[in-house]
Amino acid sequence: MGGESTIRTAPRRGGTSTAPAGSRWGQRLSGIAVALGIVLFLGGFVWGAVVYRPYTVPTSSMTPTIDAGDRVLAQRIDGTDVHRGDVVVFRDKTWVTNAAVVKRVVAVGGDTVSCCTKGKLTVNGKQIDEPYLPKGSLAEVTKIPTVKVPEGRLFLLGDERQGSLDSSAHLTDAASGTVSRTAVSARVDAVVWPMNGMLKRPTGFEALGSLSQPGPLRLMVGAVIAGAVLVLGGGAYGPVAKLAGRRGRARTELAGAR
Repeated sequence: MGGESTIRTAPRRGGTSTAPAGSRWGQRLSGIAVALGIVLFLGGFVWGAVVYRPYTVPTSSMTPTIDAGDRVLAQRIDGTDVHRGDVVVFRDKTWVTNAAVVKRVVAVGGDTVSCCTKGKLTVNGKQIDEPYLPKGSLAEVTKIPTVKVPEGRLFLLGDERQGSLDSSAHLTDAASGTVSRTAVSARVDAVVWPMNGMLKRPTGFEALGSLSQPGPLRLMVGAVIAGAVLVLGGGAYGPVAKLAGRRGRARTELAGAR
């Protein structure tokens, strides 16, 4: 009829769409995920490089906490941040010329330390539980007369007390075997090779004061892992969406052929 208008629609054709795989929002979110993942992944590594330093421990004086040849990550710190129980990296020319040494801090400036009482290290009159010592060993293998640690200095021992060249081996020095806080450059957070993980907290020193808080290593590892997941997940969106689209078109064509 003359007064009527008609609307004609083009027939649909299966499998001829040239639109990109996945929705536009999906593609945008995929791109954002990849970009954020790269930032987290690279940021975690850069953060770690700024905050931590790797060291290889050459001796067995810290066994079983750290074995000879183990690779550790140590957080860069100032000597004023050292607490009892910390495993630290330091340099003292009166001990070893121009070489980094790794030992455990058992007493700080103002403390009185001795060994041993009933087989245990004594600090400020308190017997210290040391579960990090080799199984079956006692602290008393190292005899330490009463030493008053000067302010600004530290008294350090190896976890393997027998044969460890630590403060107990330098008692005749002018500083009674103590080391200046300024000699400390880092605190060991983890053994990364072999992958033994974070060092356990030295709870035996809690009665004497606060312990050091772990560094941000777990956050850094989390950022790297999250970044890798986002990059892989975002990058996989396009191929997965394309495959899903092909399967959908194949099903449509199959249904139309019946």
